[in-house]
Amino acid sequence: MSGAPVVAKNTAHPDGDRLADAVHRISAVRSRGLRRSLLVSAGLLAAVVVVFGVSLSVGDMVMPIGKVVETLFGGGDGGSRFVVLELRLPRALLAILVGTGFGLSGAVFQTVLRNPLASPDLIGISAGASAVAVTAALLFQVSGLALSATALTGSLAAGTAIYLLAWRQGVAGQRLVLVGIGVGMGLSSIVWYVMARSDVTDAQEAFRWLAGSLNGRSWNQVWPLLIALGLLVPLTVLAAHALRPLQLGDDAAAGLGAKVERGRLELLLCATALAGVSTAAAGPVGFVAFVAAPIARRLVPGRGAALPQAALTGALLVLVADFAAQHALPSVQLPVGVVTSIIGAPYLLLLLARANRVGSGG
Repeated sequence: MSGAPVVAKNTAHPDGDRLADAVHRISAVRSRGLRRSLLVSAGLLAAVVVVFGVSLSVGDMVMPIGKVVETLFGGGDGGSRFVVLELRLPRALLAILVGTGFGLSGAVFQTVLRNPLASPDLIGISAGASAVAVTAALLFQVSGLALSATALTGSLAAGTAIYLLAWRQGVAGQRLVLVGIGVGMGLSSIVWYVMARSDVTDAQEAFRWLAGSLNGRSWNQVWPLLIALGLLVPLTVLAAHALRPLQLGDDAAAGLGAKVERGRLELLLCATALAGVSTAAAGPVGFVAFVAAPIARRLVPGRGAALPQAALTGALLVLVADFAAQHALPSVQLPVGVVTSIIGAPYLLLLLARANRVGSGG
């Protein structure tokens, strides 16, 4: 018997090696994506905190950040407590809440309908809130919480009407957007008709609200919106489990066992309510819902709807826009919606120009 060593043969199957390598690559990509998502979220949150602190510090009476923090924790004199706690804090908190509501709403609409134009301020949802609220305020002298409730009712009614009008054995994103734009134009005409028949002073007040404004807002607007978002954000998170299959298309989602129309309806209802309560608190602040989600998706590519990042981006946009609205012009406080429109309108034109080039084969 020969004493030559026996060489063991490699019995590993090459397909098994390739499969293991593919699994490792996918795991690495997912880990990198998750790390980037967490880093972007942390960065956006830090930016929100910084701008929030500056908003509480800067004004007619400039206060050091240390004094602001001391006042927030119960210290400070009577004057600083009044300025920080009664004037600046509710306005800054409302900016965060409104931006969160609009940013999350826009992200859900655009993802579900797979259309970058599917934003509540472009497809008639905000117009529904505006039409009902302005009519209630100018013709029936409704105010306070009752006026906020009418704005929410208007957004839900407009969303329901748009959904039903766009229904054809299901809802296609492009059809719903076109129907929404038409409905929004009709509702806007109602707003201007009611304003034309109203007293000039009342019409001017309504016009300020329609521009989207945080001027003069107080805790009376903060608490209802905080409670509403406390209910709607968790509901949206629960409904968002249907987003991933819906992004694959209706046929693919149905093939995976998803309840397509039910999931879409739940998400659209949550997004409509988010836009409605945000509009009720500050008016139809333009273009926040429209631009927050695309910015968030660029910051975290490959992460789908990027709902947390869209909410934080919306909050940061409104905070920065409101700070600019207060301090950009001396002795003049602009409506925050004017500043957000300056940001959003060029983006809309760019999007339409890019779509036109693609449609022309360019």
